[in-house]
Amino acid sequence: MLDVVKDFQMLRPEPVGQPANLPVFGTKVTVRAILVGDRIDTAGLERSDTLSTLPLAFRAGANGIAVVFRYGVVVMIGLSALEEDGVLASLKHRIVGAFETREEEAAQVEVNAEREDQIPPGGPIYMRAVTLERLLLVAYALADSVVLAHDERDVAAVLEQTEPFARTLATKGKTPGGRRTILKHIGNALLVQHRVSGRVAVAEDPDVLWDRPDLSRLYARLKEEYELSERVDGLNRKLKVVADTAQALTDMIDTERALRLELLIVLLIAFEIGITFFQMWRGIH
Repeated sequence: MLDVVKDFQMLRPEPVGQPANLPVFGTKVTVRAILVGDRIDTAGLERSDTLSTLPLAFRAGANGIAVVFRYGVVVMIGLSALEEDGVLASLKHRIVGAFETREEEAAQVEVNAEREDQIPPGGPIYMRAVTLERLLLVAYALADSVVLAHDERDVAAVLEQTEPFARTLATKGKTPGGRRTILKHIGNALLVQHRVSGRVAVAEDPDVLWDRPDLSRLYARLKEEYELSERVDGLNRKLKVVADTAQALTDMIDTERALRLELLIVLLIAFEIGITFFQMWRGIH
């Protein structure tokens, strides 16, 4: 029975209740995602030409759409380069932790009523019809992809810093740089782990699929095309290495501190014994 219902959902016609102010695109549409910062404040950004509130999407340019994600990504659909610059300039005061180097990714969408929603290897994203839900799913996939690319680079940088520590520890039996360097390395590792883990939940399906479960196959193909699940798994493994390294360095600092305390206690005991013997020697003489 469930299979019959699912098949019916997959074969049902396109809904006719699209937003009245949805732009009319041609047969080819360019979608570009840009990671601009750690976060974008979307509170109070709703406008009269808003197409969606989660994620926030609104009309932009002459005949395009801008999709704003709170975790720092702006996806622009059907906009020229000048129109994209205008959208980014209008959001500049809402960007928290702006990046000097922005991660970008673009995709080409082609509309063909005779083809199913599919993504051939190395080819464009084919859509049977241009609907807001389909465009939002593409925006989700590109947004997650640019965030993962940025986080992969951050984690790789921390792992590159970890390698000299491990090599020196293996060859010389001690950590380079002293306690302050170790603490800075631990801080960088924890900062990357917190930022990467809390920015975006790529493993979760977009809210669009709650209303349009028949588009789940399209989103599955998008996730496969951009290898989102595989990249998340690889990122989690690298984050575990970063966390284990930070924990190991913390344990080493605790061990060195314990050894210093023990040495200090031994020296105090020896000093007290020396004073006792000195007093005994004075008493005898």
